[in-house]
Amino acid sequence: MEKEEWQKKGEGHRQRLRDRFLERGLDTFSDGEILELLLSFGTPRGDCKESARAALKQFGSLAAVLEAPLTGLQEIKGIGPKNGFAVHFIQAVARRYLEERLQGKRYLHSSTEVRDYLLHALRGLKKEVLTVIYLDSSHAILGSETVAEGTINVNTVYPRELVKKALQQNAAAMIIAHNHPSGSLEPSSQDLQLTRTLSLLGSLMQIQLLDHIIIGDGSFSFADHGLMSEISQQCRETMEGLHQQ
Repeated sequence: MEKEEWQKKGEGHRQRLRDRFLERGLDTFSDGEILELLLSFGTPRGDCKESARAALKQFGSLAAVLEAPLTGLQEIKGIGPKNGFAVHFIQAVARRYLEERLQGKRYLHSSTEVRDYLLHALRGLKKEVLTVIYLDSSHAILGSETVAEGTINVNTVYPRELVKKALQQNAAAMIIAHNHPSGSLEPSSQDLQLTRTLSLLGSLMQIQLLDHIIIGDGSFSFADHGLMSEISQQCRETMEGLHQQ
């Protein structure tokens, strides 16, 4: 009887959480309650409160839990394969939602949504990943894709292949973004070199590089910090020099 009473009590608690979400949305939830309810999808009859608290303590935040590897999640007592699957699945669904929400929108009017998508997709990854967002001549977003993983520099990304992909998408402009697993937002010399090379090569093919965004503990925009203007000016001077030869 004690076990049955305990299960009924847990089911009642979860139902109250569900009802509160339906009535008032997610704003009234703590991170622990959000994770508890999410874990309950994989353990419908178990108490997930302690597992949620342990996961938040282990990884530090709700975002970090959602981005944690499956093996890391399963080291938490009470989180098994089904719970881990639920966490990874909701992370993937959120990423696709944010990505598809961008398509067709003008970048200049949707830059905040672009940042949201990139932060969700790239923050917390253990290796560097380069993502490209393609735009048409009116800067409406055509789509995005991951084009490289590992060390991101001009020797590993192959800018000509990236420009080739943009041409295949009929893109007139593009935005590149990559993450720094260390969390640093400071552009490296390799980041600057890649941006210059890609901007120059793109200009030769009439494809404008609008921005290079670094994702770490936040985001850093080359355009917002004036670096794209400097790089574009350098590319124009280089082009003029080529034409004069």
